[in-house]
Amino acid sequence: MLVVGFAAGGLQANCYLIGTGPGGECLVVDPGEGAADGVEAALREHDLRPAAVLATHGHFDHVLSAATIADAHGVRTWIHPADRHLLTDPLAALGPELAAAVGELDMAGPAAVADLEEGRLELAGLTVTVDHTPGHTPGSVVFRLDTDEGGHVALTGDTLFAGSVGRTDLPGGSVHELESSLRTAVLPLDDATVVLPGHGPATTVGRERSANPFLRGLA
Repeated sequence: MLVVGFAAGGLQANCYLIGTGPGGECLVVDPGEGAADGVEAALREHDLRPAAVLATHGHFDHVLSAATIADAHGVRTWIHPADRHLLTDPLAALGPELAAAVGELDMAGPAAVADLEEGRLELAGLTVTVDHTPGHTPGSVVFRLDTDEGGHVALTGDTLFAGSVGRTDLPGGSVHELESSLRTAVLPLDDATVVLPGHGPATTVGRERSANPFLRGLA
């Protein structure tokens, strides 16, 4: 499995391209603010074609470039229905103070949007398991994939980071729901599962289980 990742935008959100290998289709996960150029460069470098855009949640730093990429390549943007409105109304998730700091965001929704639900998606030759993980936002999800070599990968968005978890003080956030999501969707995963978070470096479930104070408090 090919994984290409880079951070973009003022909040340095991670965008990922996932495919079976060079020269085929791929999934573009969380193309946020300023990610479009990086996505196009990675597509050229690895001779990839987007099959879909996937969003772990609807915050602007993860979806601001979704319409640009999806529409340019004629593919759908997949997002949980609880966050779908954020594709065209990003300030609704920020609260008044943060919205004032960010300023006006000009977002036109993608031409084609599909609803993410819990279960499996077959896209770009990959099987993606979708876990609904509300807490950071009502529509947050985690994407899980298995590699041909027998490994496991989890794209956790802003549900889980290396050493931390997503904030819950923005509109739609919930400490109780985030704790429940971590217990049901993250803690049961194998320790060797590679975590590709929405911000910061990659980690593993085992490392976070032993060192992340938020997970240690839930175990």
